[in-house]
Amino acid sequence: MNLFDLSLKLNGFPISKARLALEEIQIIKDTDFEAYIFQKRKEILDYHLQNNSFYKEIIKNAEIKNWKDVPVMTKRDVQRPLEQRLSKVFSTKNVYISNTSGASGDPFFYAKDNFCHALTWSIIQNRFGWFDIDFNKSKQARFYGIPLDKKGYYKERLKDALSNRYRFSVFDLSDTAFEKCLEKFKKTPFDYINGYTSSIVQFAKFLKKKNLILTTVCPTLKACVVTSEMLFEEDKKLLEKQLNVPVINEYGISEIDLIAFQNPEDIWQVNSETTYVEILDENDHILPYGEEGRIVVTSLYNKAHPFIRYDSGDIGILSKESTMQKPILEKLIGRTNDIAILPSGKKAAGLTFYYITKSIIEDDGKVREFIIEQHKIDTFKVIYASTEEISEDKIEKIKSEMENYLEKGLQVVFERQDVIKRSKSGKLKQFTSFVN
Repeated sequence: MNLFDLSLKLNGFPISKARLALEEIQIIKDTDFEAYIFQKRKEILDYHLQNNSFYKEIIKNAEIKNWKDVPVMTKRDVQRPLEQRLSKVFSTKNVYISNTSGASGDPFFYAKDNFCHALTWSIIQNRFGWFDIDFNKSKQARFYGIPLDKKGYYKERLKDALSNRYRFSVFDLSDTAFEKCLEKFKKTPFDYINGYTSSIVQFAKFLKKKNLILTTVCPTLKACVVTSEMLFEEDKKLLEKQLNVPVINEYGISEIDLIAFQNPEDIWQVNSETTYVEILDENDHILPYGEEGRIVVTSLYNKAHPFIRYDSGDIGILSKESTMQKPILEKLIGRTNDIAILPSGKKAAGLTFYYITKSIIEDDGKVREFIIEQHKIDTFKVIYASTEEISEDKIEKIKSEMENYLEKGLQVVFERQDVIKRSKSGKLKQFTSFVN
């Protein structure tokens, strides 16, 4: 029985209809695809202008002659009750509702109409199918957070059961917990792993310490899909070696859709079927392929709630090899609110600090994981989980590299903890700035 599809249907999400619609989109010829995108952009814009009072407020008196004149939506725009943001004919009773984790700012509730939500799942199923993964048949090992309240906990466990997946807690990454994970892999014919990057990397480090390749105890394993956190090249190599399966990088925005998925040719292919992705500069001007800027996304099918030219809060680059039908995400650099402002006035991506430190701090395997916080304009704290203190040689090397990459005069302090505290969702935020 196709339990996953059935659960969607029972909840009012027309997955069969959505799958047929996706197939029709995917057979559009290259030469006709630009016209398809332009038409869908116009349709969703016109729909919300006619049916959504919240969106009319955002537009205000803007004179829209071209797509570039459409105002950019921000997360600040949606910080109001969901009921006030829904289009006509929609209510909280006839839409899909969820909320963001708040990892990039304040969490908020969002909605999708039922067909749009089904279309999201059809895209996800399509992409996983590239690697012979079928949500109705393939068994998933899930490394995600889980609500700790009783109602939320059992609700997620029920969803896991219906979705043919087993959830491993990301709140306990101790060797004892990983021993239990390993036993579960030995007894369960998992087809793929899916979950937060940092948690799966920690599991791979555990396997490395035991000198163990995961497919030797779970030979049914086909792939590993990481999401929600940055995947560094060194970590990808570690995962590929210890898991012995393809490691697939996924990028999604919960309130929008799946945005990009690494295809079998190792290209981060953008979802052009149901979203329209642009790269904008700080003045909202559209940047050409190959240039770095803010990732701004339009949901082409969500009639319940407008997400039109929505600023994701992420920074990235679309490859020069991109086309309208096959955009390629060349690089995901980080979040706009993860920017560190230095004493000289220079700005640097927060992940620069993380990457510098990572190249030094993890080379002997003693440090399990770490995060970096900016507490003053010139002061950064490295919080790390380890059984022992970092050596003075490493501390001096990290300070020296930060001066080389960034500027002189930066203060770096170190704090050892037994366990790195994660967010409520279970994600690990590698860099946080407390400087306004």
